[in-house]
Amino acid sequence: MFLFEGKGWKEGDYVFASHPNGTYRDIVIGMVTGVEESKIGVNGIVVNAVGLKNKVAQGKAGPQSEQVLRSPNPKEAVFALIYRVEHDNFIGVFDVKKDPVVKLNKIMYTILTGWIRESIPEMINNVISLPDGPERDQAKRVLKQRMDTLYDKDLKRYMYSVCRSLKILN
Repeated sequence: MFLFEGKGWKEGDYVFASHPNGTYRDIVIGMVTGVEESKIGVNGIVVNAVGLKNKVAQGKAGPQSEQVLRSPNPKEAVFALIYRVEHDNFIGVFDVKKDPVVKLNKIMYTILTGWIRESIPEMINNVISLPDGPERDQAKRVLKQRMDTLYDKDLKRYMYSVCRSLKILN
């Protein structure tokens, strides 16, 4: 769907990877900046799914959530990105023969980086963590407003799909 198979790496390729952070792995989304044999330089963002880690630690998440934290992949990344996240710039090197690295197409790269840049995890988390009532209704209105103002049509479509599956749209 959004992933590329194949061995050839070149500068400018989009990447989804992960690297260890304690018991779990952080997500790296970036662009290849250099290639030397099986090693690729990557510049992008690193995402720590602290909200999902907290849910798992509290026993409020199932085995699929723990699997997403132990072995993140682009198809299930949304499970880590619907709760609060922390992110930072990332510059590093991966060995594609040893490290979990997947090529992304431009659309998926734009969706995932836009999801983080636009603070969507925090907005969704605000809705799903509040009990029914006026505060939750207000959080839903804020989320819907943000969704309606997104310029990237793929990100908007993806966000609507996720919100529908979470049953947070009226």
